[in-house]
Amino acid sequence: MNSGFSHITVLLEEAVDALSVRADGCYLDGTFGRGGHSRLILGRLGPEGGLLGFDKDPQAIATGQALAAEDGRFVIVQRSFAELADELAARGLIGKVGGALFDLGVSSPQLDDPERGFSFLNDGPLDMRMDPTRGVSAAEWLASATAEEIARVFKEYGEERFARRMAQAVVQRRQERPFERTADLAQVLAVANPAWEKGKNPATRAFQGLRIHINNELGDLERGLEAVLESLEVGGRLVVISFHSLEDRIVKQFMRRQAKGEADKLPRDLPIRLAAFEPRLRLIGKPQYASEAELKANPRARSAVMRVAEKLR
Repeated sequence: MNSGFSHITVLLEEAVDALSVRADGCYLDGTFGRGGHSRLILGRLGPEGGLLGFDKDPQAIATGQALAAEDGRFVIVQRSFAELADELAARGLIGKVGGALFDLGVSSPQLDDPERGFSFLNDGPLDMRMDPTRGVSAAEWLASATAEEIARVFKEYGEERFARRMAQAVVQRRQERPFERTADLAQVLAVANPAWEKGKNPATRAFQGLRIHINNELGDLERGLEAVLESLEVGGRLVVISFHSLEDRIVKQFMRRQAKGEADKLPRDLPIRLAAFEPRLRLIGKPQYASEAELKANPRARSAVMRVAEKLR
């Protein structure tokens, strides 16, 4: 199954370098996508090494299955990385993963294919699910959500200033007919938005918020980070590439919290062993961004930020 839409992997060499791949290690690609990072990781593994990939998207899974047929060291699983704890436990890999990579957000093939319903530029069914076989589509959710709920999603996840005004426009228009197409929704949002950033479509932030909500992206990220920490071996690396401020804030706070430890927040006379609150992660370097050369080749890399940490215990 090939969507016909290409994907340029962001921070490819930098991310795999940061994993510090050991030839005989076991590694995790939590967001397989079209396999750019996975293929480079496999290229650095020896015959005894292994790589487990996760993705929700059926098209990504088809690509992963083809790669698994070519390379017996690779296995693909159709699950969110939020569920990796159960998967790794079943495979006996808790505490044995040498490194994990999360490349967050939506992929180019998902954005570029109008049939997936992510794009406000190309008309298509209003879906937005990364796994179209599960959950509620954007059209279904918009048909029943209250104006308050829609406004919260636009504001909290899309960081849209005019969320309430735009939500009211959606509710008012759906009384005439339900939203079924992306272009229809984008047009209503554009009319309701009195001001937006230069060079951006007026529906950009609302579409982002809706997509994040439909796929529970931030909730999955929080669960995935907690789960992957337990899965890593001591010395194992966690590499996360984020594409907007909400994702990056969660990653940054998680890594800093785990690198700082919690002992300073507790009363001195609390009868709990101090070791239980010592740091579990060590931050590796500063946040990395795409180079000028990469930005020239792939403008979608402009918002990418990569953070790296190493497990201490």
